[in-house]
Amino acid sequence: MRTLFVLILAMTTIHAQQNIPKSIRKEALLALSHYPLLEQTDITFKFKKKLHKSIMKAQPKFGALFKSRRKRGYVILISESFQLGDSLFRTKNLDSDILIGWLGHELGHIMDYRNRSNLNLIGFGINYYFSKQFIKEAERAADGYAVAAGLAPYILKAKNFILNKAGISKKYRNRIKELYLSPDEIMVLVKQLEETKETE
Repeated sequence: MRTLFVLILAMTTIHAQQNIPKSIRKEALLALSHYPLLEQTDITFKFKKKLHKSIMKAQPKFGALFKSRRKRGYVILISESFQLGDSLFRTKNLDSDILIGWLGHELGHIMDYRNRSNLNLIGFGINYYFSKQFIKEAERAADGYAVAAGLAPYILKAKNFILNKAGISKKYRNRIKELYLSPDEIMVLVKQLEETKETE
């Protein structure tokens, strides 16, 4: 019931600047509803045939680095399908909760980007391309934003899908374990957030 209420609220409050394909609109709006600071942000969700080494990718729109932080636009690129081990998946056909978790993580990246200066974002892109340690820090930060936004149950479902799905290669699982927060780390973060709220 709460999920339905949140979704209805999201559909009536999310700003018209959110450009979302119909096939993932429900999931994107629910994920966005957890990020009220992004309500007025220009975000486009766009399917691509294939993304190099990614299933989803959040990045500033072309020309965004010539605008102020407040006026920047962002795009979340989404691979139409992806191969994990011997299995081929159509992204739009994923379980709804898994898709919300994935989109919530990408929106976490946008929360990170919006706090950075244009020059800092350029450095971010360069470091992300060349440094594995930097990738780890960036991906864990995005997970952190998503958990802080209340999306932990969805993030956990997305991670469990990758870590436990039959047919997904050990190499890919190890990459996820290395670069992203683990389910146990997420639960620790959730507990810390709950304890912080109790003391406020």
